[in-house]
Amino acid sequence: MTAAKIENEINSYVHGFNLEQKKAALNAVKEIAEEKDESGYSEEFKRELDSRYEEYINGGELIPWEDVKKSIRGSISSKREK
Repeated sequence: MTAAKIENEINSYVHGFNLEQKKAALNAVKEIAEEKDESGYSEEFKRELDSRYEEYINGGELIPWEDVKKSIRGSISSKREK
């Protein structure tokens, strides 16, 4: 089925909707549109990645993976001891 045929079919259904049904359909379409793009990442996640990349290229400090693992292990250990 082509995109045009799908759009026509959607429009034929929406045309007969009452106001509340149209609002519900609009909300559903918005949710789908805002959810993810073809990359599979949400817009919020992509903005966060862009922000972190921007910080990095402007001289931001990187934390070595080994240090991250040590920090996580230390955090888990201290929570277990409580």
